[in-house]
Amino acid sequence: MAIVLICKLLLLFSQISNAALTITQLHPLSDDGTTLVSEDGTFELGFFSPGSSNNRYVGIWYRNIPVKTVVWVANRDNPITRNNSTTNKMVVTQDGNLVLLTQNDTLVWSANATKKVSNPVVQLLDSGNLVIRDANEDTVFLWQSFDFPCDTLLPGMKLGWDLESGLNRRLTAWKTWDDPSSGDFSWGVELGSNPDIVMWKAQTEYFRTGPYTGNMFSGVYGPRNNPLYDYVFVNKKDEVYYRYTLRNASVITIIVMNQTLYLRHRVTWIPEAKAWTIYQSLPRDSCDVYNTCGPNGYCAIAGSPICQCLDGFVPKSSQQWNAMDWRQGCVRSEEWKCGVKNKDGFRRFAGMKLPNTTHSWVNESMTLEECKAKCLKNCSCTAYSNLDTRGGGSGCSIWVGDLYDLRVIESGQDLYVRIATSDTDGKHRQRKKIIVVASVTTSLVFVMLLTFCIYMTKQKYKGKIKTKMATEDQNEGKQEDLELPSFDLTTVIRATNNFSIENKLGEGGFGPVYKGTLVDGQEIAIKRLSRSSGQGLKEFRNEVILCAKLQHRNLVKVIGYCIEQEEKMLLYEYMPNKSLDLIIFDSYKSKNLEWQIRFNILNAIARGLLYLHQDSRLRIIHRDLKASNILLDNDMNPKISDFGLARICGSDQVEGSTSIIVGTHGYMAPEYAIDGLFSTKSDVFSFGVLLLEILSGKKNRVFTFQDNSHNLIDHAWNLWKEGTSEQLIDACLENSYNVFQVVRCIQIGLLCLQHHPNDRPNMTSVVVMLTSENALPELKEPGFLIRRASKDGENSSNRQTSSSINEVSISLLNAR
Repeated sequence: MAIVLICKLLLLFSQISNAALTITQLHPLSDDGTTLVSEDGTFELGFFSPGSSNNRYVGIWYRNIPVKTVVWVANRDNPITRNNSTTNKMVVTQDGNLVLLTQNDTLVWSANATKKVSNPVVQLLDSGNLVIRDANEDTVFLWQSFDFPCDTLLPGMKLGWDLESGLNRRLTAWKTWDDPSSGDFSWGVELGSNPDIVMWKAQTEYFRTGPYTGNMFSGVYGPRNNPLYDYVFVNKKDEVYYRYTLRNASVITIIVMNQTLYLRHRVTWIPEAKAWTIYQSLPRDSCDVYNTCGPNGYCAIAGSPICQCLDGFVPKSSQQWNAMDWRQGCVRSEEWKCGVKNKDGFRRFAGMKLPNTTHSWVNESMTLEECKAKCLKNCSCTAYSNLDTRGGGSGCSIWVGDLYDLRVIESGQDLYVRIATSDTDGKHRQRKKIIVVASVTTSLVFVMLLTFCIYMTKQKYKGKIKTKMATEDQNEGKQEDLELPSFDLTTVIRATNNFSIENKLGEGGFGPVYKGTLVDGQEIAIKRLSRSSGQGLKEFRNEVILCAKLQHRNLVKVIGYCIEQEEKMLLYEYMPNKSLDLIIFDSYKSKNLEWQIRFNILNAIARGLLYLHQDSRLRIIHRDLKASNILLDNDMNPKISDFGLARICGSDQVEGSTSIIVGTHGYMAPEYAIDGLFSTKSDVFSFGVLLLEILSGKKNRVFTFQDNSHNLIDHAWNLWKEGTSEQLIDACLENSYNVFQVVRCIQIGLLCLQHHPNDRPNMTSVVVMLTSENALPELKEPGFLIRRASKDGENSSNRQTSSSINEVSISLLNAR
């Protein structure tokens, strides 16, 4: 007992001796395990190496969170090599500056503090703020890390401008999870007459919150009050900034920029789960992406299509607009005449995210009526609104020129847009009521007459009607509005040079795919269903309807369709790099897929699936996720395609069953292949197979590995049990990959392949696991689909199963 007590005391003394409360001229911070700790023990500063990186950095992290979470890095763009790391030190100079030195006292980083004091000390505050101050003055800081944020916004930090000094506090993401150097994804305050908070990809605007309206931002969906934090947006002559504070000090929540996903996450630490969970992500949907619908167009995520022109405007290019290319936006259908009665007025649009404020003017004291009068007198004014929505509204914002980045959103407000009519909202609403009443009355009379005619016709020509109905059933797809542009057969034939062999891109289970060029030069891909494909009108309509409703950067965009004579065709955006399987399984082409490209592809596919399962208006189960259904654009960005077998579920439905098994051999989850039970977790299983294929460059088919494994899943599991998972990685990658990252991905893949669906993570968890260093759950034996299906298949004789060894999807025409 005495020995144990002495050991504990020695360990405690060691920890105390390696942790300091201040850095002074006499006591620098060395790269020998010594750290600087905040007084309450929340934060810690010291030297570290992220992941398996060979570089050394000085950073701040949460001391009591087991998952190392770095919130600030001093020398993020000036790393130190690991060699002779014990000679690295952070020193306070005589004039009160904080510097980072290596061997031979080489300067690596400096705080560039300009104020001088006689007795400077460096302290890490309980807020996570690293400060330089005079030893005799606690509240006056000569320099602070909060003024130079990295990728994380902590409670109490300011995001924005100090206008007196010109200081711009702006978040910039890490390049990758193990490289803290400055990426190209940033977030900050854009100054102007009405400042906005903006995200940028490099120099391109990517997302904006919309202007602050007194108690919230007009373009950010979310509850006005939340249990985690309060925030303020300050817009004064000397400073403009955003800042949040915690409501409960025991809850940890931070904002982090994620360049891999190009998302700004608010994450919260859950002690019981020992993991960070995502509370909010921005952009939230396709309408959040900056100016999705072009000038004078607005985005409505529940619309179909999501982009519409404002009343009084029409698409600038009807052809581009109908092809779902909304970048050119809308133009006025008729120009207004400034100050001319009946040719100059405003239309109210409710619940709108206010336009980009770059070309706007504001006045805090005007009423809304005064704002309207001000706009009418200015012949360049195109719209106006209240500046502040509190207390019934006050202040005035007016816009000049085109209106950019509009969307319908719950947190939006009234926007008054100038149009070429004096049709006020009251008259407009009255006219709409008259039109609606007239339309309903006419429709009812028409339906009654039509019902009577049909009844009489049925009685008189019952036999002929049956024949006619059969014919109409065959042409059902022609009559139905499928919410996508319809192309005539002549246009498609001309685009593909009469389906010439030179334009053929390949052939799948449902028929050949051709490259085509429309009259305007747009390149497209045409999937031409063969008569023997097995995909009937129902599957075709299913795919068209789904593609019209789904909008995501990682889903292939369908431009239109063609149903004419015996032809059924889908027109897609052209993907120059074709499908993933043509590259990943080709020993020569796969050399071009470096590890980072493969990792980015995995993340993007996971985001696409997450959208299908959770974030889209419909809950979609794809049921045929595989390498050949992942298409790649010019920049190797993946897009999920082929929704012919997808199933739409209700918002609260996560699974279903079928007596007809459709899909691709090697990708189907055991419960689906054997019992016909499909769910979002069966898509997760398919993603797990795809993950292993992308890492290994091998197909999950029935062939023997060196360890006599039955398939790729079996092989990966055996390597995992032996502790040699890195042997699974494609040989062409050699040593270009991060071993820790690869092994983590393999573990995630095996988690997705767990035999029981409840043991598999959902896609939300998969996305988080791929982009974080959180601890992963323990693995159980995965579902060896091929081996078990052959054993258990005898007990499933009541089900029809259709799959194919050559990885071509097969669909049966029986009811599903």
